[in-house]
Amino acid sequence: MRYSPRLRRCRGGRDVALQNPCEEQELMMKMMHLGVDGPEVSRLGLGCMRMSGPLASRNDAESVATIMGALDAGLNFLDTGDYYGAGHNETLVSQVIRHRREKAFLSVKFGGMRSASGAYLGIDVRPAAVKNFAVYSLQRLGVDVIDLYQPGRLDPDVPVEDTVGAVADLIAEGKVRYLGLSEANTQQLRAAQRVHPVTALQIEYSLATRFIEPEILPAARELGVGIVADGITGHGLLTGALTADPTLSDQRGRSPRLQGDNLVRNLEKVDLLREIAGGTGCSLTQLALAWVLSRGQDILALVGMSRRARIAENLEALDIVPTDSTLAEGHCIRTRRHRRGPLPRRTDAPVSSLALTVVGQAIVVTVVVKTVVPETVRGSAA
Repeated sequence: MRYSPRLRRCRGGRDVALQNPCEEQELMMKMMHLGVDGPEVSRLGLGCMRMSGPLASRNDAESVATIMGALDAGLNFLDTGDYYGAGHNETLVSQVIRHRREKAFLSVKFGGMRSASGAYLGIDVRPAAVKNFAVYSLQRLGVDVIDLYQPGRLDPDVPVEDTVGAVADLIAEGKVRYLGLSEANTQQLRAAQRVHPVTALQIEYSLATRFIEPEILPAARELGVGIVADGITGHGLLTGALTADPTLSDQRGRSPRLQGDNLVRNLEKVDLLREIAGGTGCSLTQLALAWVLSRGQDILALVGMSRRARIAENLEALDIVPTDSTLAEGHCIRTRRHRRGPLPRRTDAPVSSLALTVVGQAIVVTVVVKTVVPETVRGSAA
């Protein structure tokens, strides 16, 4: 379903898009083309990784209900990985799509390796491994073809051309529809494109992490590659839920931006964003999501959810349109009714501080880089 804002007739006979959050409106999913020649998908995607965390935190019934609810709401982009819970995540997804395959666009990452205890063992993106991983994913998902297939990371010791070539072979065999990349730098993206057209690049992008803007984002647009933005809440920083003394048992606890003085300073800046969000009548998370969506029609926002109650709140972000003065004056336009109802992240390393400089009422967002970015993801954009 394509999104088209409903209109009302205002005084003077002029048609305008609805801006009053109290006016009755039917929520409709916005759609986009993923890449210049790619498929039509929802602008919001469901990230399923959280559903396959530590055993004690899993709630399979709620996870299945969340996936079903997302599909029913028009979120057709499902992001999973063969190493999310050692296949557990793909098995969860399969329980839903076996009866509604036509509603789901499956994005699958491969290559991550972990031990039985969950210890990180590295990544394997050699051609033989790629084809082996695909067989198991197809089996667990219970499908004949994967829509978007991508390495979770690229290995600097394995030529990009070899990894991409293996996926291209799977496409030729009818086992995969589109090639994707994840956390690739500009040079890797261009190298992959020379072997086979890249449909999408999944990479971290948010108000707190903007390193892709100087070179990676322009290169993707030049090549006609869509962006699947993840990490939209800055690993919890932009949710407003973190405190100065957080207890983070997952990989977020190793993030420089969430440690020590960096966290204290960043929470001060988040308070400023919270005030802006409050002035627009939306939550801080919704503002962060709406900001990413506003960066271009070629950007899909991937939202990690494991509870169905989050779906409605995140859908509302589609109705928040940040104007040019949003960060300066706290203004947003709502086009429809407001209805509230594991691999280590290498790209996370460079961002140790989110700097918001107040100039009068204006708030200028910049990123302060204090650590070295690994060459595998840095490229020339760091």
